[in-house]
Amino acid sequence: MIRIVCGIAWLGSLIALLAASPARAELALCNRTSYRMDAAVGLEKRPNVATRGWFRLDPGQCRQVIDGPLDADMVYVHTRTPPLYGSPPRPQNGDAAFCIREGDFEFADARDCSVGQQAPFSPARPSDTPKGPTINLAEEADYDDDQARLAGIQRLLMIAGYDTTPIDGIEGARTQAALAKFLRDRKLPADAPAKPDFFDKLLAAAQNPQGAGFSWCNDTGYSVMASFGIVEMGAIVTRGWYRIPPRQCVRPDVTGEPRRLYSYGEAVDSDGRTIKRGGHPMAWGGPITLCTRDGRFELADHKDCAARGLNAAGFAAIDLGSGATVVRFKEE
Repeated sequence: MIRIVCGIAWLGSLIALLAASPARAELALCNRTSYRMDAAVGLEKRPNVATRGWFRLDPGQCRQVIDGPLDADMVYVHTRTPPLYGSPPRPQNGDAAFCIREGDFEFADARDCSVGQQAPFSPARPSDTPKGPTINLAEEADYDDDQARLAGIQRLLMIAGYDTTPIDGIEGARTQAALAKFLRDRKLPADAPAKPDFFDKLLAAAQNPQGAGFSWCNDTGYSVMASFGIVEMGAIVTRGWYRIPPRQCVRPDVTGEPRRLYSYGEAVDSDGRTIKRGGHPMAWGGPITLCTRDGRFELADHKDCAARGLNAAGFAAIDLGSGATVVRFKEE
């Protein structure tokens, strides 16, 4: 769970609202999470709200998002992450809905757009730091900048098929070995992890199904929401959802070295509703009934799904080899 904090770490999904800093310097966003994020900000100067974005933030990176002095009654933030991470680590809800769009944007009146062009923003009052007003995007692990960068590297290495568990922002022997192997496999120099483009290389590797590990590839013209299950402590644990855009591949964050996993996917429209063909969901799975639910989930009990307010889906068993295992979603 990711939260917006302002100098104090609070657990859970609570958004910390601290005293506003003086309008004397530029506003900065700092990404203290283990996820690459794109951020948009909203500036409220009553009665108007203006939004601007996108600001790309690698784990551990801080970025100035306002060029001049901060002059706002309230600041709002909306974030998104690449689909390979699965469901957004920060719930996509907030106290306000303002205008956004793809590509760089600025809306002088961020309430003047259609509902389909709006996104949920959460309020956050910047903390006063030596560098000026700053909003920290944080997660429960409460990383500092260096720990967030390392945890971000660990997370993407794991998705790319390298064992870096646990993701903790600590440079242990397993992380060192995984990173060294990744550099050798990609023929990268030893100083590559310190370069500004290193997360681009990690993301490219995580999306490339040619290496070891499990991937979904979406060969349809629709977005697909997918879930997988693996055996942990004798029980199947299902996790989802992972959004896979049309004509793209996603390598979910499967930990350890399981010999088998269970896969389910369904096509969705732009509003997230399941697409149906002939009255039946357009889905890819198998005969093994496991529980899912709307929104992000992790479930280990698969008895009486409906009675517990959950959804039942048919998963396919996928045997994993030592190389790449790819499940492709195709239109029949």
